[in-house]
Amino acid sequence: MLTQEQINELLKNKNVCKCSSKSITYSKEFKLGAVKKYFEEGLSPNEIFRDEGFNLNIIGRDKPKECLRRWRKNYNARGKSGLLKDNRGSSGGRRKKLEFKNKEEEIEYLKTKIRYLDAENDFLAKLRGLKRE
Repeated sequence: MLTQEQINELLKNKNVCKCSSKSITYSKEFKLGAVKKYFEEGLSPNEIFRDEGFNLNIIGRDKPKECLRRWRKNYNARGKSGLLKDNRGSSGGRRKKLEFKNKEEEIEYLKTKIRYLDAENDFLAKLRGLKRE
């Protein structure tokens, strides 16, 4: 949890877009630059954050390592655009619609789902029975 004074100090850093008591949103350019410095110059996450003016006593000594791990994973999966584009909420919170090759495949899927739900209901009924005892 960050205090208001800590939030104000972080917001002075050009690499911070937003900041609340629970989270820090870093600029996309900083994320990409940090990943490049990590890979190309071999700098440690703490060195990268310190060089960019972050007070590690405020953000925490483990935060740079966590951020770089997440950003590297995203960079390796999606490339440069993975860090420059905001992908949060891109699915609209909806599940992907299942597509079946034919009716038989859909029927088999639905039968399997029914068996699973029946087993889950039986388990929950047994669990409720145990709680009553």
